[in-house]
Amino acid sequence: MGWTTSFIRDDRVVLASLGIGVVSLVYFMQTILEHYRDKAEIKPVQPKTQYITQETEDSIQLSTLETLLGHYNYGIREVAAKIICERAAHDDSVIETLLWGITRPDYDERMKNLRALAMIMDNYTISKLDTRKGYSALVRSLELSLDPEEETLDDEDWDEEPLRDWTEKTCLVFIKTLIDRRGNGNPIGLEKLVKAGFVQKWVAKQNWGSSVEQRQQNFAKYMHNRHNRIKEILVRVRATLPGHLELEKAGLVRETFEEDHDNDVSLSSDFIGQMLSGIHYLGGDDIGARLEARTSTMEQSLEELRLRQRHREAMVLNDGNHPLNSGDIIQRDYGGPPPADLVGPEAQGE
Repeated sequence: MGWTTSFIRDDRVVLASLGIGVVSLVYFMQTILEHYRDKAEIKPVQPKTQYITQETEDSIQLSTLETLLGHYNYGIREVAAKIICERAAHDDSVIETLLWGITRPDYDERMKNLRALAMIMDNYTISKLDTRKGYSALVRSLELSLDPEEETLDDEDWDEEPLRDWTEKTCLVFIKTLIDRRGNGNPIGLEKLVKAGFVQKWVAKQNWGSSVEQRQQNFAKYMHNRHNRIKEILVRVRATLPGHLELEKAGLVRETFEEDHDNDVSLSSDFIGQMLSGIHYLGGDDIGARLEARTSTMEQSLEELRLRQRHREAMVLNDGNHPLNSGDIIQRDYGGPPPADLVGPEAQGE
């Protein structure tokens, strides 16, 4: 009992007890205050990610979109511009109005409509122009953009396409995209392009030269030396019967099919098939007989080419120790007897 009393009365024990009590009280009060502070705090509501649905886009009025186009935020302006372009691209009346605009003689009006058309078109909406009306409008715009003072296209080392008018280059971009939009080509689009007068209204009016011979030579040099968008379109056009006949009428290619040295359109069975498939474009007995005779000439040329190639595709193994015979010649097996000129005298005798 005395020991306990003396321990309680010890100053060090009293001071330690007071210290522990003060620290506990401070910690307890701090905990209570933090609890009430967190409870009384008004936390801001976290914004939820929202996407603009098609219904929301359709519900936006044009006046609202016009206001959003002048917004200080670039993202809002961009979204508003995209909505307007999508609406215009899916509105047939807008497309017809723009196509009508690009055929106007006034240069500024034509350029304004071309810029608008280029803005609203993309890889998905370009199909809106894959119509007869679309090709006719593009060809008419090209015709209006002709330069009466154009230099003769006879320079082999100079490509004039980058210096052409902006309206011409834009129309050519549209045409190139349309005829290439189906991977391996768009035969129906090429037929529409030719029927719209692409050759006679624009290609034939280029300054190829004064005489027929100069025009044919300059056109052949252009197709051989150039590597631009115009040549790519002309290669596709020339590979079809309607396009080739139109180029003949324009005096740019010869009427007889000769071996093509620039390897753009080779004499092949596929090319003959394309030519035959397009006979309905012009019709008539005279044209049919002409095409039949020309096809026969092409088939003979093909056979001659195959024969020459077959003669070349042979390998002779002879070190000079014995006379040449058929056993020294190795050639491809074409399923028939070898040509007489590739067989030695001994084999011919057999």
